[in-house]
Amino acid sequence: MDQKAETEPLLFSQHRLYSSDCSDRDVEKATAKSLSYSERITFTWSEINVFTIENARVANRFCQRGLNENYFTPQGKQILKNVNGIARPGELLAILGSSGAGKTTLMNVLTSQTSPRMVISGLRCANGVPVNSKTLTSKLAYVQQEDLFIGTLTVKEHLIFQLGLTKCENTTIGIKGRLKGISGGEMKRLSFAAEVLTNPSLMFCDEPTSGLDSFMALNIVQVLKRLSRLGKTIVCTIHQPSSELYAMFDKILLVAEGRVAFLGTPQEADIFFTSLDAPCPPNYNPADYFVQLLAIIPGREESCRQAVNMICDKFERSDFGIKLAVDAATLEKEEYKYGDYFNSRYKPTPYKASWCAQFRAVLWRSWLSVIKEPLLIRVRLLQTFIMASIIALIYFGQSLTQEGVMNINGVIFLFLTNMTFQNLFSVVHVFCGELPVFLREHRNGMYRTDIYFISKMAADLPLFIAIPIITISICYYTIGLNPEMPKFFIAAGIMILVTNTATSFGYLVSCLSSSVDMALSLAAPLMIPFFLFGGFLINLNSIPIYFKWLSFLSWFRYGYEAFMVNQWSGVDYINCTELTNQTCPKNGTVILQVYNFSEDRLFIDVIALGLLIYFFRLLAFIALLIKTYTVE
Repeated sequence: MDQKAETEPLLFSQHRLYSSDCSDRDVEKATAKSLSYSERITFTWSEINVFTIENARVANRFCQRGLNENYFTPQGKQILKNVNGIARPGELLAILGSSGAGKTTLMNVLTSQTSPRMVISGLRCANGVPVNSKTLTSKLAYVQQEDLFIGTLTVKEHLIFQLGLTKCENTTIGIKGRLKGISGGEMKRLSFAAEVLTNPSLMFCDEPTSGLDSFMALNIVQVLKRLSRLGKTIVCTIHQPSSELYAMFDKILLVAEGRVAFLGTPQEADIFFTSLDAPCPPNYNPADYFVQLLAIIPGREESCRQAVNMICDKFERSDFGIKLAVDAATLEKEEYKYGDYFNSRYKPTPYKASWCAQFRAVLWRSWLSVIKEPLLIRVRLLQTFIMASIIALIYFGQSLTQEGVMNINGVIFLFLTNMTFQNLFSVVHVFCGELPVFLREHRNGMYRTDIYFISKMAADLPLFIAIPIITISICYYTIGLNPEMPKFFIAAGIMILVTNTATSFGYLVSCLSSSVDMALSLAAPLMIPFFLFGGFLINLNSIPIYFKWLSFLSWFRYGYEAFMVNQWSGVDYINCTELTNQTCPKNGTVILQVYNFSEDRLFIDVIALGLLIYFFRLLAFIALLIKTYTVE
């Protein structure tokens, strides 16, 4: 990789893919270079306590006042109890324990992925320097148990380079229940590849072998082992590892009832449990034995808890436990010079690439996710062409008579309605549908919230310009709207503004919603008031005073007034028969007066539409930003 790629990684697929005939070792060298001594991280945690709180306000109060066990105990349940640990560079540390032992909670605490309804005390240090989520994120990778990707992309498109995925590099990742893609094992390896792109010093993996067969599980652990040999510090939780996998771990951390039952090498584990007269039987998988020994068996809860507490107490008083507590609390910063990086004076960014690099990469991926569904694009363009053709045929050849005026006024509002419904409902899934992927990648330091938001809108923009242009081009002269050439371009501009205002409101609904179903349910009720106060179904002067404010937020109002002014200003003659002479408008000015529209407001309406686009998108961004820091 060239020097620029080393200093400014582009996260996803901005760099070249290595040749398909390279070996696994060549691929390994390409994906993660060996860390220098000064870049390695010894990660420690000491006196970690975690309590659950039912009331979020109570939790905030405890956080502000500080954790006091006597003051706190009646309010919640304690999940982790005085947990100490240390993970060193070049070592693969596996966290083992039965279901409910606290493995996942510990992993979430170490990676700053905890729920806001938890109160946490304790200290996390990198090379002896206390760290928080912001100072650690740029040097940390977290491979979560659930594999989350943009399913329409291929493996090659998702990665800068490969991690043993040569044979499937051009295979679509896939969407469960919708689009067939790569296998579960390949998807898990893709998760690792995605996380090592920026060559992190510290890696956490939550049950990376779950759901895999024994061969793929062994392959995954071998990948972790090789990465640790590059100087990385790797911590993982493992569910039911085989004896072969167990033998590959450099250190094991046994957790039971939220306490540390043991931390050390597999050989030291044998020595410790033998000293307790509980040695692992010959020809028995040590991992299974230790997990069963520390499990709480239904019907024997009390005796099992007593046994677990005895083992944990013995470990705390043993040489292993005493040394662990001392090392976790007193690791000297000088052990690795890289500890200076975490000092506040360096103010490291939590993101793994520059703003421009993030924007290029996320925009590239957002654009790919759009064009990777050509059927959807074709359907939308075909829908636009068919709807425009039907409208053009129904309203074909209108003349300037009383009937023609009524038809033209109706079709203008129909344009706005069609652009709104067609495009608003096409974007309500955009943010809430990808929310899990976004949250995982953002919290891993991949990219900023504003980068993601701007990129998604920019990728959609060409389609939301093409659709109104196609519609107005088919209908304008076919229907017989104002034939003056500047009028056509103004009408096209108004259609584009209305379309993008409607999509902006759709983005807002999407960012406010927690699921696609919720967004679809909210979109219509929230949009109907703006539809009603557009000026066609009710005269603007007739709107009740308590609903006036809603009319000022209606893009239908500004769009309809602008389109009507563009259509009727300058029209001096309308053909009225004797029978309709009393009710027929004599010219365009009269028509505008009937609707309480002003010829002087065209420019103001255009500006108002532009401001509504900005306003709705700003609200949408704020809603997404709030979700970024509040959604669990």
